[in-house]
Amino acid sequence: MDWVAKSKLFVFPLCLVPLGWLVYSVITNQLGPDPANTLTRDLGEWALIMLCASLAITPLRKITGINKLIRFRRMIGLFSLFYAVLHVMAYLAFMLGWDWQILLEDLVQRPYIIVGALTVLILSALGVTSTKKMMRRLGKRWAKLHKLVYLAAALAVLHFIWLAKSDYTEPVIYLAVVVGLFAFRIPIKWQRTQ
Repeated sequence: MDWVAKSKLFVFPLCLVPLGWLVYSVITNQLGPDPANTLTRDLGEWALIMLCASLAITPLRKITGINKLIRFRRMIGLFSLFYAVLHVMAYLAFMLGWDWQILLEDLVQRPYIIVGALTVLILSALGVTSTKKMMRRLGKRWAKLHKLVYLAAALAVLHFIWLAKSDYTEPVIYLAVVVGLFAFRIPIKWQRTQ
């Protein structure tokens, strides 16, 4: 077993730690006065953290010269989708009580819901097509499709910014991280065109 496979045995449970902590917080009633909102928000934030972590793999690989880091990107990206789906499920179950009429009203009245839904749809498409079999089947179209991860990151940050009521510190930090990750890609693209 090479070091990447051994590391994955560590990284996989590490990516589940936030979920374990949230479950513990629910059981011990530590989510504050509005537990449904806290749970939903935290799941969404972990989806964004995992998305940023997956986008950071390429810069880390370039900086360190450790090309095998790329083998972590899919797993971390799938964890982003996992937390995003849990975020949506928590929103539907605890915020809306599975009331589809309220969901339709939210979609009309709150554009950040549409932006969040688009983000999850993009992440779902990327998750479904992340296997080696789908890479072979899609060929060159696979790389083009998976560039949508940058759109998903931008939409996720926009969703988070719109959700902020007064304190924009956290959303601005995520915006800076995502812009920084995008900016890192520009020299790579420029070098390829030379």
